[in-house]
Amino acid sequence: MSASNRLQRAFHLFDEANQQDPNTEVFDGKTYPKELLYAQRMTMQLNSFEPNASEALQLTARCQHICRWEIGRDSYEMNREGYLRWRQALKKFHAEKAAAILTEVGYTEEIISKVKFLLEKKQLKKNEETQTLEDVICLVFLEHYFEPFAEKHPEEKTIDILQKTWRKMSKKGHGAALQLPLSENSINLVSKAIGSA
Repeated sequence: MSASNRLQRAFHLFDEANQQDPNTEVFDGKTYPKELLYAQRMTMQLNSFEPNASEALQLTARCQHICRWEIGRDSYEMNREGYLRWRQALKKFHAEKAAAILTEVGYTEEIISKVKFLLEKKQLKKNEETQTLEDVICLVFLEHYFEPFAEKHPEEKTIDILQKTWRKMSKKGHGAALQLPLSENSINLVSKAIGSA
Protein backbone atom coordinates (compact mmCIF):
# COMPACT_ATOMS: atom_id res chain seq x y z
CA MET A 1 0.00 0.00 0.00
CA SER A 2 1.43 3.41 -0.98
CA ALA A 3 1.96 6.11 1.67
CA SER A 4 -0.91 8.16 0.24
CA ASN A 5 -3.29 5.18 0.22
CA ARG A 6 -2.27 4.24 3.75
CA LEU A 7 -3.00 7.77 5.00
CA GLN A 8 -6.43 7.81 3.33
CA ARG A 9 -7.21 4.33 4.70
CA ALA A 10 -6.33 5.52 8.22
CA PHE A 11 -8.50 8.63 7.78
CA HIS A 12 -11.36 6.41 6.63
CA LEU A 13 -11.09 4.16 9.69
CA PHE A 14 -10.77 7.13 12.06
CA ASP A 15 -13.88 8.66 10.49
CA GLU A 16 -15.72 5.35 10.63
CA ALA A 17 -15.05 5.20 14.38
CA ASN A 18 -16.15 8.80 14.92
CA GLN A 19 -19.26 8.21 12.81
CA GLN A 20 -20.59 6.25 15.81
CA ASP A 21 -20.72 9.36 18.01
CA PRO A 22 -24.28 9.62 19.42
CA ASN A 23 -23.79 13.38 19.90
CA THR A 24 -24.55 15.52 16.87
CA GLU A 25 -23.88 19.02 15.61
CA VAL A 26 -25.72 20.91 12.89
CA PHE A 27 -23.46 22.79 10.47
CA ASP A 28 -24.65 24.53 7.30
CA GLY A 29 -28.04 22.84 7.66
CA LYS A 30 -26.60 19.32 7.84
CA THR A 31 -26.39 17.11 10.95
CA TYR A 32 -23.02 15.47 11.69
CA PRO A 33 -21.74 13.14 14.41
CA LYS A 34 -19.95 15.67 16.63
CA GLU A 35 -16.47 14.10 16.67
CA LEU A 36 -16.55 13.32 12.95
CA LEU A 37 -17.11 17.00 12.18
CA TYR A 38 -14.40 17.99 14.66
CA ALA A 39 -11.90 15.61 13.03
CA GLN A 40 -12.63 17.01 9.56
CA ARG A 41 -12.22 20.56 10.87
CA MET A 42 -8.86 19.61 12.39
CA THR A 43 -7.62 18.31 9.05
CA MET A 44 -8.83 21.40 7.20
CA GLN A 45 -7.20 23.73 9.72
CA LEU A 46 -3.91 21.81 9.68
CA ASN A 47 -3.83 21.90 5.87
CA SER A 48 -4.28 25.66 6.00
CA PHE A 49 -1.93 26.37 8.91
CA GLU A 50 0.86 23.91 8.05
CA PRO A 51 0.43 22.59 4.50
CA ASN A 52 3.71 20.64 4.71
CA ALA A 53 2.78 18.76 7.89
CA SER A 54 4.38 15.34 8.34
CA GLU A 55 2.30 12.22 7.87
CA ALA A 56 2.38 11.60 11.65
CA LEU A 57 1.00 15.07 12.33
CA GLN A 58 -1.73 14.67 9.69
CA LEU A 59 -2.77 11.40 11.31
CA THR A 60 -2.75 12.92 14.80
CA ALA A 61 -4.91 15.87 13.79
CA ARG A 62 -7.51 13.53 12.30
CA CYS A 63 -7.76 11.32 15.41
CA GLN A 64 -7.30 14.01 18.07
CA HIS A 65 -10.71 13.28 19.69
CA ILE A 66 -11.30 9.75 18.43
CA CYS A 67 -14.30 8.17 20.20
CA ARG A 68 -14.12 10.84 22.92
CA TRP A 69 -17.74 10.25 23.95
CA GLU A 70 -16.80 6.83 25.35
CA ILE A 71 -15.26 8.48 28.43
CA GLY A 72 -17.75 11.08 29.65
CA ARG A 73 -16.73 14.06 31.76
CA ASP A 74 -19.09 12.75 34.46
CA SER A 75 -16.87 9.66 34.80
CA TYR A 76 -14.69 11.79 37.07
CA GLU A 77 -15.31 14.21 39.95
CA MET A 78 -16.78 17.52 38.80
CA ASN A 79 -13.90 19.62 40.11
CA ARG A 80 -10.52 20.72 38.77
CA GLU A 81 -8.73 17.58 39.94
CA GLY A 82 -11.40 15.41 38.32
CA TYR A 83 -11.15 17.46 35.12
CA LEU A 84 -7.39 17.02 34.92
CA ARG A 85 -7.65 13.27 35.58
CA TRP A 86 -10.31 13.02 32.84
CA ARG A 87 -8.08 14.84 30.36
CA GLN A 88 -5.14 12.56 31.13
CA ALA A 89 -7.33 9.47 30.73
CA LEU A 90 -8.59 10.76 27.38
CA LYS A 91 -5.06 11.29 26.05
CA LYS A 92 -4.15 7.69 26.81
CA PHE A 93 -7.48 6.43 25.45
CA HIS A 94 -7.09 8.33 22.16
CA ALA A 95 -3.50 7.09 21.83
CA GLU A 96 -4.56 3.46 22.30
CA LYS A 97 -7.50 3.75 19.87
CA ALA A 98 -5.34 5.41 17.24
CA ALA A 99 -2.52 2.90 17.66
CA ALA A 100 -4.89 -0.04 17.11
CA ILE A 101 -6.18 1.48 13.85
CA LEU A 102 -2.70 2.45 12.63
CA THR A 103 -1.44 -1.08 13.32
CA GLU A 104 -4.36 -2.49 11.32
CA VAL A 105 -3.53 -0.18 8.41
CA GLY A 106 0.11 -1.30 8.47
CA TYR A 107 1.99 1.70 9.85
CA THR A 108 5.44 1.24 11.33
CA GLU A 109 6.04 1.34 15.06
CA GLU A 110 8.00 4.58 14.51
CA ILE A 111 4.95 6.40 13.08
CA ILE A 112 2.61 4.92 15.69
CA SER A 113 4.90 6.00 18.52
CA LYS A 114 5.08 9.51 17.04
CA VAL A 115 1.28 9.78 16.82
CA LYS A 116 0.93 8.60 20.43
CA PHE A 117 3.59 11.11 21.51
CA LEU A 118 1.67 13.93 19.82
CA LEU A 119 -1.73 12.83 21.11
CA GLU A 120 -0.36 12.94 24.65
CA LYS A 121 0.81 16.54 24.00
CA LYS A 122 4.34 15.81 25.11
CA GLN A 123 6.93 18.63 25.15
CA LEU A 124 4.48 21.45 24.38
CA LYS A 125 6.42 24.65 23.60
CA LYS A 126 9.55 22.53 23.03
CA ASN A 127 8.57 20.10 20.27
CA GLU A 128 7.65 21.83 17.00
CA GLU A 129 5.01 19.31 15.94
CA THR A 130 3.37 19.19 19.37
CA GLN A 131 3.17 22.98 19.24
CA THR A 132 1.72 22.94 15.72
CA LEU A 133 -0.94 20.46 16.86
CA GLU A 134 -1.80 22.68 19.83
CA ASP A 135 -2.05 25.75 17.57
CA VAL A 136 -4.43 23.88 15.26
CA ILE A 137 -6.56 22.71 18.21
CA CYS A 138 -6.81 26.28 19.49
CA LEU A 139 -7.64 27.67 16.04
CA VAL A 140 -10.42 25.11 15.55
CA PHE A 141 -11.80 26.02 18.99
CA LEU A 142 -11.71 29.75 18.26
CA GLU A 143 -13.28 29.45 14.80
CA HIS A 144 -15.98 26.87 15.50
CA TYR A 145 -16.61 26.46 19.23
CA PHE A 146 -15.70 29.69 20.98
CA GLU A 147 -18.86 31.64 20.12
CA PRO A 148 -21.29 29.01 21.49
CA PHE A 149 -19.07 28.76 24.60
CA ALA A 150 -19.11 32.53 25.10
CA GLU A 151 -22.92 32.62 24.86
CA LYS A 152 -23.21 30.19 27.79
CA HIS A 153 -20.67 31.70 30.18
CA PRO A 154 -20.09 35.07 31.86
CA GLU A 155 -17.58 37.39 30.23
CA GLU A 156 -15.03 36.99 33.04
CA LYS A 157 -14.85 33.21 32.54
CA THR A 158 -14.81 33.59 28.76
CA ILE A 159 -11.85 35.98 28.88
CA ASP A 160 -10.02 33.66 31.28
CA ILE A 161 -10.44 30.76 28.82
CA LEU A 162 -9.26 32.95 25.95
CA GLN A 163 -6.14 33.95 27.89
CA LYS A 164 -5.35 30.31 28.68
CA THR A 165 -5.87 29.42 25.01
CA TRP A 166 -3.63 32.30 23.90
CA ARG A 167 -0.81 31.21 26.24
CA LYS A 168 -0.77 27.73 24.67
CA MET A 169 -0.26 29.13 21.18
CA SER A 170 2.86 30.15 19.27
CA LYS A 171 3.40 33.53 17.61
CA LYS A 172 2.47 31.93 14.30
CA GLY A 173 -0.72 30.62 15.94
CA HIS A 174 -1.53 34.09 17.27
CA GLY A 175 -1.15 35.53 13.78
CA ALA A 176 -3.48 32.89 12.31
CA ALA A 177 -6.02 33.45 15.10
CA LEU A 178 -6.22 37.15 14.33
CA GLN A 179 -7.09 36.28 10.70
CA LEU A 180 -10.03 34.01 11.59
CA PRO A 181 -13.52 35.05 10.39
CA LEU A 182 -14.80 35.78 13.91
CA SER A 183 -17.94 37.75 14.80
CA GLU A 184 -17.61 41.31 16.07
CA ASN A 185 -18.48 40.14 19.59
CA SER A 186 -15.79 37.44 19.50
CA ILE A 187 -13.21 39.91 18.18
CA ASN A 188 -14.03 42.28 21.06
CA LEU A 189 -13.62 39.49 23.61
CA VAL A 190 -10.31 38.39 22.08
CA SER A 191 -9.09 41.99 22.14
CA LYS A 192 -10.01 42.30 25.84
CA ALA A 193 -8.32 39.01 26.64
CA ILE A 194 -5.10 39.91 24.83
CA GLY A 195 -5.11 43.44 26.24
CA SER A 196 -5.37 42.27 29.85
CA ALA A 197 -3.12 39.20 29.48
